[in-house]
Amino acid sequence: MLNRLIFSSFLVISLVYNKSFNMDLFKESNDLKTIKVKKCPDFEIMGDGTNKNWAITEWIILPQRNSSGESRITKAKVLYSETGIYFLFHCQDNKLTAAMDADFLDLWKEDVVEIFLWPDEATPSYFEYEISPLNFELPILISNKEGDLVRWQPFHYDSDRRTRHATSIEGGNKESNATVTGWTAEFFIPYKLLRPLNNIPPKSGTKWRANLYRVDYDKEQIFWSWELTSQTFHEYKKFGILLFE
Repeated sequence: MLNRLIFSSFLVISLVYNKSFNMDLFKESNDLKTIKVKKCPDFEIMGDGTNKNWAITEWIILPQRNSSGESRITKAKVLYSETGIYFLFHCQDNKLTAAMDADFLDLWKEDVVEIFLWPDEATPSYFEYEISPLNFELPILISNKEGDLVRWQPFHYDSDRRTRHATSIEGGNKESNATVTGWTAEFFIPYKLLRPLNNIPPKSGTKWRANLYRVDYDKEQIFWSWELTSQTFHEYKKFGILLFE
């Protein structure tokens, strides 16, 4: 999702790509949003969100930030354990605009969900994770000093550092350009993968900054985000708060 523009500002009536958006979507508080992250035992990732642990927490709705005339719901859940942090996304959709068939590709150019984790506000470094509906991933560490992005991919991506991830499709097949009604992504990020970032692992009372996103390309680029950013997804000072219970 690197270096792409979302929209120019609250007060303009078109996107950078000359796309209109609904101003009603932007009536939010200036205060940072907070997700209270509940603790759970480690569990198996299935890709459909049916594990009983997900029932202990509530859905977070990601506002749709621009529109092609159609509104679709994107929602997410977050949990954490002794070994890592869990995410669940559910996306209403009409078509799987996704053809990339390997990890570590430019997944943000097709249908994707993304999370950003900034555990230590003392340094301008954070973790980005992307996953496509076809279950391909992009995990990267980013240094962002005054907008100068430097990106690092995992090396010797061994089992104790590797994510666990799965996706499932509703109303169609898991294949490029399939007609569907929605898709779900479920993934686990071990704390060991987040090193050398600081303030890890979290404990009760720990706060991390974070943001959650989705991009869809059925007709044109449509964006969803938990906290609003005004230029790129990498505006980490505008990220919300994960408060670990």
